Amino acid sequence: MGERAEGEGRAQDEGGRTARPPGERGRTAISDRVVARIVAKAAEETAGSGGLDRSVLGVGLPGRRAARTDVRVHGQIVTAKVALSVAYPMPVRDVAQRVRDGVRARVEALTGLTVRQVDIDVAELERPGGRTVS
Repeated sequence: MGERAEGEGRAQDEGGRTARPPGERGRTAISDRVVARIVAKAAEETAGSGGLDRSVLGVGLPGRRAARTDVRVHGQIVTAKVALSVAYPMPVRDVAQRVRDGVRARVEALTGLTVRQVDIDVAELERPGGRTVS
């Protein structure tokens, strides 16, 4: 009595194999680059915000690029900076807050990391017709 057979009390997967508890499975590392892509996508999906004009040496090029992001992951804590455009005449403060909330929710839901801070830099105002004001 008191003896346990190997695997007793552990969950089994579909193949009938014994699954190890989460603490024994190893660890998952999520790079800053992956989190930066999640941040850029979440910012892009927020109504009223958008990417930035493309340019080389100050000369404008056709098309737009994604919002510029700078993300740091320290253990389980994320800090992010996002440079983006806001569609004119949308209220800049409201758009920035929606981006902040969306980024925080998306990163935490997809990675399980805690977002401590999201700084927003409104680098451009996008006028109707695609013209921008820097």
